[in-house]
Amino acid sequence: MKKTVGWINITIRRSGGFRYEEWVRQGLAPFFDVELKDISWSSLNKRLRQLKPFLWLVGLVALWFAKPKDVWVRGDIVSCILPLWTRRKNILMIHHIDPTVWPFWQRTLYRFLEGFIYRNAKKADAVVTISNYWQKHFVDRGFKRVYKIYNCFPVEEYNVSEQEVLDFKKKFQLEGKPIVYIGNCQREKGVVIAYEALKDLPVYLVTSGEEQVKISARNLNLDRRSFLCLLKASSLGVFLTQFRTGWDMTACEAMLFKTPVIGTSIAAMRELLESSGQVICDNPSELKEKVEYLLFREEERKKQGERGYEFVKHFTGERLQKEWTEVITSVLQ
Repeated sequence: MKKTVGWINITIRRSGGFRYEEWVRQGLAPFFDVELKDISWSSLNKRLRQLKPFLWLVGLVALWFAKPKDVWVRGDIVSCILPLWTRRKNILMIHHIDPTVWPFWQRTLYRFLEGFIYRNAKKADAVVTISNYWQKHFVDRGFKRVYKIYNCFPVEEYNVSEQEVLDFKKKFQLEGKPIVYIGNCQREKGVVIAYEALKDLPVYLVTSGEEQVKISARNLNLDRRSFLCLLKASSLGVFLTQFRTGWDMTACEAMLFKTPVIGTSIAAMRELLESSGQVICDNPSELKEKVEYLLFREEERKKQGERGYEFVKHFTGERLQKEWTEVITSVLQ
């Protein structure tokens, strides 16, 4: 009989971390009985959303009385804050810890709650991170059984044809000039800084996702396939992340299409960009020059794109599956 794994989900954002966890669950399914426990209350009426923290606790209490799993995995930061009221083994999956770009009241509350994350991590049977930076963060604080398991990228998902790219450009009227993708349309993703630095260039500056900050770049809220077309169609990807990220999945996805990347060196971004031979830019005043250098040197752009692809292609689903299976097996011993 397979051992059972319960995966607790509280956040409802379909972020890079959300997709990472989907891939992990798919990879574990052949070896374990994996069940997603969604206590996000995502369908709750907007007027009642202030009740969510209380309802999350109710959800955890309900899991205590439910049939216990052999291992529980908490895959988002909110579930890592809440008490370990799940019986048997517990694994904390931590992508990153950084509220610095949040609104003041959220930062203030988070600083109070952050201690619960570390307290739970001390009690947990394992902590899984996704980069050297965050693994070192916990090891340096004396934590034991801290693992690093990188993202994976199913290669078959990235088989976008040239015709699809041409159709995409025509549909969204992005023909005749280079496309520079500057990230998800959030202030903390650095799109305002990128736009201000690059707005005078003869290019299409494009953001994606929900428009959470107003700038004059083109914002495209795309389905998954169209988003991949955007990454392949772009001459460059600019990722000026302003918080201590865990790993930038979109930058990796751009590299899978041999799209060169420029980004900040904050937290795990340094490891990602240096390891893949991409360009680091921490000074916004230098961004325009670095972008122009690559835009007008096709051969250099191709070389950088190849370096990125050679790095990212090794992030396979098989490796993710193997390493997660080993962690859960060791926790169960």
